[in-house]
Amino acid sequence: MKKGLLVLLSSLVLSTAAVANENSAKGLNVLVTAKEPQTQMMAMVLSTMALKQNKEVNVTLCSDAGDLAVKGMESPTLKPQDKSPKMLLEGLIKQGAKVQVCPLYLPNASKDASVLLEGITVAKPAEVVAKLLDKDYQNISY
Repeated sequence: MKKGLLVLLSSLVLSTAAVANENSAKGLNVLVTAKEPQTQMMAMVLSTMALKQNKEVNVTLCSDAGDLAVKGMESPTLKPQDKSPKMLLEGLIKQGAKVQVCPLYLPNASKDASVLLEGITVAKPAEVVAKLLDKDYQNISY
């Protein structure tokens, strides 16, 4: 009886792990428009956590958040990490996240692609929407 119960319990644990793995998203799409540094920071922190879980991360910066993508523009350092949203964004790029600015940002900020940090490109709406509609990705917006 004990052996049968142990086999049943082992099977249950293994099948639960398999189902949990099947339900896990392939990646995370993060849309950031917020001007507030704390909100931007939370988007970067969660993106970093997703990368640490070996998930693909796609970040699109629009409106005021697009400023994070511009060389020379600063963002404030926040507690408790004593880092800025821009510092975490640069870390995301180094770790393999795909970071883009929305195509409306540059012309409406009177800028061109030459001002973007290395590793940041201008988003193509068709590609962004394809990821947003892909059921294998989770979407968050700040």
